[in-house]
Amino acid sequence: MPLIEHKQFIKAPIDICFDLARDVGVHTQPALKTKGKAVGGVTKGLLEEGNCVNWESVHFGIKQRVTTRVIFMEKPYSFVEKMVKGPFRSFIHIHQFIEEEEGTTMIDHFQYKSPFSPIGVLIDKLFLAKHMEKFIVTRAIELKQIAETKTNQTFDYMS
Repeated sequence: MPLIEHKQFIKAPIDICFDLARDVGVHTQPALKTKGKAVGGVTKGLLEEGNCVNWESVHFGIKQRVTTRVIFMEKPYSFVEKMVKGPFRSFIHIHQFIEEEEGTTMIDHFQYKSPFSPIGVLIDKLFLAKHMEKFIVTRAIELKQIAETKTNQTFDYMS
């Protein structure tokens, strides 16, 4: 099973980073390359433990649907999403947040099993693993930009 791990330092408080990562609206912004949107389950607001979301997005030019459930949450340090229906045989996405002196380190652990059993290993090596890593890293960078902008606006507002 491929495992993608990505660490992203964000100059923002842990609460802001945690809430943005579980905010359905953040993941459905028009600027995101995958054109993701929530089409069922929880479609707006902050995800909580037990919530399901039906996501629709475009990968490799093909519209994909995946349903995830938040199976664990420890505010504001971590939450875990698990695929309950979708194009993979399975996946689990662990979101961790570590409070630092100057901000927050956000860590993504994304582990998945490809469809198509033996052929899936070849698909991973040829393109899927790289695509999924780019997807995770891009989302982390976008979340960083939103969190840091929000933090700066909050501090400017308070001045």
